[in-house]
Amino acid sequence: MAIYLKRGATAEAKADADRKVRDIVEAALADIEARGDAAVREMSNRFDNWDREDYRLSQAEIDACVESLSAQERKDIEFAQAQVRNFAQIQRDSMKDVEVETLPGVVLGHKNLPLNSAGCYVPGGKYPLLASAHMSVITAKVAGVKRVITCAPPFQGKPARAIVAAQAMAGADAIYALGGIQAVGAMALGTETIDPVDILVGPGNAFVAEAKRQLYGRVGIDLFAGPTETLIIADEIGCDPEMAATDILGQVEHGPDSPGVLLTNSERFARETMAEIERLLQILPTADHARKAWETFGEVIVADSYEEMVRVADEIASEHVQVMTADPDYFLKHMTNYGALFLGNRTNVSFGDKVIGTNHTLPTRKAARYTGGLWVGKFIKTCTYQRVLTDEASAMIGEYCSRLCALEGFAGHGEQANIRVRRFGGRDVPYAGQAEPTPATAA
Repeated sequence: MAIYLKRGATAEAKADADRKVRDIVEAALADIEARGDAAVREMSNRFDNWDREDYRLSQAEIDACVESLSAQERKDIEFAQAQVRNFAQIQRDSMKDVEVETLPGVVLGHKNLPLNSAGCYVPGGKYPLLASAHMSVITAKVAGVKRVITCAPPFQGKPARAIVAAQAMAGADAIYALGGIQAVGAMALGTETIDPVDILVGPGNAFVAEAKRQLYGRVGIDLFAGPTETLIIADEIGCDPEMAATDILGQVEHGPDSPGVLLTNSERFARETMAEIERLLQILPTADHARKAWETFGEVIVADSYEEMVRVADEIASEHVQVMTADPDYFLKHMTNYGALFLGNRTNVSFGDKVIGTNHTLPTRKAARYTGGLWVGKFIKTCTYQRVLTDEASAMIGEYCSRLCALEGFAGHGEQANIRVRRFGGRDVPYAGQAEPTPATAA
């Protein structure tokens, strides 16, 4: 049975925080819907101390951000974007349109249709997370989305140059210097100066995640991407305490509400890792954020076996699951609930976050139980179609449909079938509801 050497915040405490966020977001979105640009401007001033005549960046401003990059910075961004584009294209190529004659004269098919517009949120209030531009804009463009707009908050009182450059290099059609609820609300609801989009994507803080949740239905969303979560699954053969501690702190520095969890089968390894975390917190430049997250949301769990580790990990359903054990493939084979797996100690979550090519927008708060992360498929609708080629096929399907409609009591539905049995099959079928359908000939 698994034991907890350290537990995070209670469910009650998390629920109370969620309620406060929910109320703030609900009021803000209602204001944006009612007052449009005026509400967006007020919120931008209040939350980001940021105001300008037009929040959409001009081409000259965008060009200046791109030109501000050093040669190495530009090369690094291009490398990362090439990896994201390559894997997104591989994913897109795996999605095939189909058309097949399922019965004589009956043709069914589906087409994979890109959405017409997407709004990509790139977080950047605390850290300029330019990688989110690659993950969202490039993925949408590879999917074939015609209009892709982006929003990112200002950084240190001006547009975040690296984010803007990355958005432009990724192919964004319009770039806005807006953050938080006001950015998400404007993209989804539309204002006098921002046309609404069909889907919202991208990670963000608790307010951004809640805004997306409340807007879902008005627009599509990629997933509920709240505070970063990381789960380290490790044993004494596949990892060492310093590496495990480093990989936990490397993710909880995102913010004070980012959970970091260690799951191991060795109590000695667990305690040594906890000691390493305390040592590293004395020297880590982002220790202020990391310590709050570790103290409030960090957990350490000791399980008896790999089998139990899988059970606990699937129950946690973490966004990031880093597996550093003697047999990482055991977890690839048996785990079912995770946003992304990072197998073996040669890779890590940061590789996925920044450069390796898989998408870093991933499900949080147990959403990994029912969805994966952002990929080209999120920007594509798989839409079915059908055609019936012969009179005989139409009459045959019609007879089955008529009887099934009668079973459900749908007279109008049944008449849609019956008129085709009369027209194309030459059968004298009574109008739906007047009498039992004439017995049909077996197909």
